[in-house]
Order: sequence, then structure tokens, then C-alpha cells
Amino acid sequence: MESWLPWVIQLLSGAAGGVGAGQVLKNQSLGTVGNAISGVVGGGLGGIILNVLTGIQSSGALTAGNIGADIAGGGVGGAVVMILVSVIKKALGK
Repeated sequence: MESWLPWVIQLLSGAAGGVGAGQVLKNQSLGTVGNAISGVVGGGLGGIILNVLTGIQSSGALTAGNIGADIAGGGVGGAVVMILVSVIKKALGK
């Protein structure tokens, strides 16, 4: 279970980050479901990138620092991908 928990945390944090960014940036919102889906994708990517750059998860231990990094990476990644998808969607005129 420990090996899956970081992924679950990152994906849920990403969804929350995407939805939160959509609520704050109303003109960039994709709707709640669109924000959540793009946030989940961004959460996974953000968590991976943060872990690779910092090496925090290298030990595989489930510590408060690792959980915090998963939440931060997932949330920020989710918000960033949601905004990027919105900008691309608007640029394509859809």
C-alpha cells in the first residue's frame, strides 16, 4: 500500500489544485470536471517532476516530508496544467 499512497496523494492534490485554480481564475476555468481532470494529470506530472528534482522519494519511506512534497507537487502541478490546458483551448478557439 505504501508504494501506491504517494500516487494517490499526488492525484488527489492535483485535482484539488486544478479545481482551486479554476475557482480563483474564473476566466481560465474549464468547469469543475475539466479542472479536476486536468488537475489529476498535472498532479501526477508535478509529483513526478518534484520527486525527480529533489530526490525526496528516493528512500521510499512514508514520512511527513515525503507526504508534504507529494501534496505540494501534486497541487502545483494540477494548477499549472489546468491553466495550460485552458490557455491552449482558448488559443485554438474552442
